[in-house]
Amino acid sequence: MGNRRRALLVSLAATLLALAPVGQAAADGPPLDAVRAKARAALARRDPISAEVALREAMRQGAPADALRADLAAALLARGALADAHTLLDGAAQFTPDTAALGWRMRGQLALAEGRLPAAGQAFDQALRLTPDDADLWVAIARLRFAGGEQAQSVQAAARAVALEPRNARALALRGMLVREQFGLHASLPWFEQGLRIHPQDPDLLTEYAATLGDMGQARAMLVVVRKLAEVDPGNPRALYFQAVLAARAGKTELARTLLQRTGTALRDMPAAMLLGGVLEYRAGNYSVSAGLLARLVRLQPGNLQAQQLLARAIAREGDLRQVAWRWDSVARQPFATPYLQATVARAWQGLRQPQRAKDIATAAARMGPMRPFTAIPPDLPLGALALRYQDGPNFADVAVPYVRGLLAARQFDQARAIADRLRAANPGAAEAWLLAGDTRMITNDARGALASYDAAAAIRFNEPVLRRMDAALRAAGRARDADAMTARYLAQNPESLLAMRLLAVAWAGEGRQTEAQAMARALAARGQVL
Repeated sequence: MGNRRRALLVSLAATLLALAPVGQAAADGPPLDAVRAKARAALARRDPISAEVALREAMRQGAPADALRADLAAALLARGALADAHTLLDGAAQFTPDTAALGWRMRGQLALAEGRLPAAGQAFDQALRLTPDDADLWVAIARLRFAGGEQAQSVQAAARAVALEPRNARALALRGMLVREQFGLHASLPWFEQGLRIHPQDPDLLTEYAATLGDMGQARAMLVVVRKLAEVDPGNPRALYFQAVLAARAGKTELARTLLQRTGTALRDMPAAMLLGGVLEYRAGNYSVSAGLLARLVRLQPGNLQAQQLLARAIAREGDLRQVAWRWDSVARQPFATPYLQATVARAWQGLRQPQRAKDIATAAARMGPMRPFTAIPPDLPLGALALRYQDGPNFADVAVPYVRGLLAARQFDQARAIADRLRAANPGAAEAWLLAGDTRMITNDARGALASYDAAAAIRFNEPVLRRMDAALRAAGRARDADAMTARYLAQNPESLLAMRLLAVAWAGEGRQTEAQAMARALAARGQVL
């Protein structure tokens, strides 16, 4: 009887333990609610290490791992420990019912950080079924949609997050960033300023506000914000990057280089930081280092013509004129080539004692003039290879866009239009899909058809690529005044846009508005630019 009684007592104790709320103290561990509150407070003040220490200590004292797994994953992701987060979340990892939504969100954020967008979407869907009104989850969904090219859906998700939690710092920062993409720099300022009135020390808000002020040319205001960012988040590499940008603009090359180097590898894959590094090393006379940085950027963004011309300049200064001439000769003869690249290639041919080739480049540049005709940039693979790759993912821009460019180069215009229209139908929220559909019409002189697609793109994301196309299409359709008005509005929102300045200066000169054209040319010259 004694053994049966002991067994009964053990069974009863186990049952009572199973029925105990997980927020209360476990039989041999600390109170879970208190541990989670401590960890989340540490994360809120950007201290993931303290959060991790508190959670691991609680587990060591007997707290069930499943009850704290989601919070520990949040701490690991906050400090960038992706491998450790995988160990914690992969396989048969489980969550308690009250932490499952956070756990699935952490799985999604881990996948998003690694570029596994479909897996991130699946995880967020699981979290959404559990907590459909979680503002932080909607922020994560908005970031996923933006990363996947679904800009319109991203805007909707960010708006949903703000509606659910109007004081949420992450939601306000993301909403401001998307407004900046959609409507311009000035339009985004109220979102950042509203957020900073509520959360004056939030690093995300300070970062986006500083970037916006910098793009607007408000260096002094930007410096104030950057200093605040460095004060509240001393290890933030973006604060150092912003200071490097300001130093570079002030001509303080060595200071800018020092600041950029202090970011270590944190911004190694950030295109803007790679470009800045290339420019600073060039200024310092380190042409080989500059060329290395810019070459890596060109491999990452082969269509980045600014990076192409800077790379050509760095290689020329190294003295390798032959590489400059042979590598960029065909590009320099294309309508999309920049005047600076054409001049660099022409000088290279001149240095190689081939004046006729130099003259040919100069003649081509003069014939094209400042307003270049609309043309497609040819792809870097044969059409057959592009077609094979396209069959594996016809609804993805990274394979559809090069294939369309190849078809346009081969003058297979109907096929190019059909492929572009399929991509647009599959991705109606992506501005780039609408741009591609417009390009296939613009290149066949259907300016009105192109405008319809460009208008749709501009409603989603109005940036310089959209501006360039809208301006060209309006002028091709005989609507020069509308083009001037639109470009002037863009410049009002984005006062440092060199493209908008250049488009207006050339247009006004052609329209006989010499006073305005000369004023804009002086504004460009003050920024080291020529028409």
